Amino acid sequence: MQAWLADGLEFWTIADARYPARVRDIQQAPPFLFARGHRVDGDAAVSVVGSRKASERGLQLARSISEALVAMSVTVVAGLAAGIDTAAHETALRAGGRTVAVIGTGINRYYPVANRALQARIARDGLVLSQFWPDAPPQRHNFPMRNAIMSGYGIATVVVEAGENSGARIQARMAVEHGRPVILTDLVISTTEWGKELVGRPDVYLASSLQDLTGIVSELVARPRKLGAALGQITL
Repeated sequence: MQAWLADGLEFWTIADARYPARVRDIQQAPPFLFARGHRVDGDAAVSVVGSRKASERGLQLARSISEALVAMSVTVVAGLAAGIDTAAHETALRAGGRTVAVIGTGINRYYPVANRALQARIARDGLVLSQFWPDAPPQRHNFPMRNAIMSGYGIATVVVEAGENSGARIQARMAVEHGRPVILTDLVISTTEWGKELVGRPDVYLASSLQDLTGIVSELVARPRKLGAALGQITL
């Protein structure tokens, strides 16, 4: 642990006050997290996820969504994968916003290798989180575990573009299980059966435009304040 601290890593147990409270709420909450970067208590955060092999339309949509979230002072959360995740992180940084990367390897590893510089910048200007030992390599089963943390950290998950067997589909279903809102773009609805099946579930929204999406996110950001006001009016 002394070596980790000397290397600039933080180590949070689930009993630690620094451990993200929303992650602690989910069934899959790991017993510890490694962090590099800047923690912000209770930051309003939205996960932006999607395909590694994204179309140009999907990439542009991810960039537009990230820009809009930054303009709303919302943290952009993604998994540092190729495609949609990379576009979301890069756009948030370019727009001067906060971004959090939840990675599927140890925090001292870089996957994909092409995102090494991006991971370093997020660690400097935002936050990188991992539930795995610092030098753990990428393994297939790591990434669904990573998706659970992303779902837990955010107040909602936006699925930009995804295939039938995408990790984004896994996160969308986990978010529903966690009671976290899911926002699906019309690109997801038009190209996947699982997207169509999720429509109509509680707290699953379809965003056909950027205006739709920002309206939904604004409502979700305000939800805790409205709930607090409603509870304050209850007389026992």
